[in-house]
Amino acid sequence: MNLMGLFRSPQNELEKGGKPVPEEDAGIRTTCPHCGVQLPLSELQDNQQVCTACGYHFRIGPRDRIGYLTDEESFQELYGDMMSRDILDFPGYDQKLRNAKLASREKEGVVCGAARVGGEPCALFVMDPNFMIGSMGTVVGEKITRLFEYATERSLPVVGFTVSGGARMQEGILSLMQMAKTSAALRRHSDAGNFYLTVLTDPTTGGVTASFAMDGDVIMAEPGATIGFAGARVIEQTIRKKLPQGFQKAEFLLEHGFVDLIVPRTQQREAIAKLLKLHRKGAGTMSAYEKGSAGPGQGPAHGALLHREHL
Repeated sequence: MNLMGLFRSPQNELEKGGKPVPEEDAGIRTTCPHCGVQLPLSELQDNQQVCTACGYHFRIGPRDRIGYLTDEESFQELYGDMMSRDILDFPGYDQKLRNAKLASREKEGVVCGAARVGGEPCALFVMDPNFMIGSMGTVVGEKITRLFEYATERSLPVVGFTVSGGARMQEGILSLMQMAKTSAALRRHSDAGNFYLTVLTDPTTGGVTASFAMDGDVIMAEPGATIGFAGARVIEQTIRKKLPQGFQKAEFLLEHGFVDLIVPRTQQREAIAKLLKLHRKGAGTMSAYEKGSAGPGQGPAHGALLHREHL
């Protein structure tokens, strides 16, 4: 059991909030940070790590989210060996990367792959709140760019779960360049007539919000998610005005047209499957993924499971 990721102190405001629930609960209880109710960890696991008392959504890692969302044994990871390195010799960055790998048990701040959701094939990326708050560095940007290119070549929709504190400052301008690179790949995917769904989770901020997070054809959010570019305190200090209550919460953004719908985690699988089915390109069109011809290491090997009669 990895205790470091569970008990280390939050380093900034974005790191505060629900911690991921460990698998080895053994009757342990945890306190919901929103309502204060003590909950058995097993109960949280059964409810996809959503508080059964108030509906608060704990932050979860990408593997749990993929497990909740995708069809059994359909997820095939892509670009899993790509890892960041300290290309600018930024003080302390190597140690931060080591700590992030220990805390998240991942190699980088996003997991990418191909999968099925309710029988519908898609390319999928899931950002990791436990890896430097999902900050976007060169490798995160490269993995997401490659995924969009993969999806464009195979006429696949993309489903993306965002969570991020923004650009990774330890990589300087190279991190900021990922905003343009990912957006360009996204545009080529869109120009080819493909569907892109974003699911904004807590928190989605900074350069990720200013690029691929808000470019979805449909923008979904989890209840209570913090979504914005700059922090509320920065905005208030800049404009010298008090912001409205809940200014950067998903519910406020839905009311003002920045988000299309809010879907609780326990209902996301069904909702996403319906959206993918609705936007499928033509009843007679089959992607390379469905045909089982994505190529070695580029998609599920068990293509036989992906024939049209299963969709």
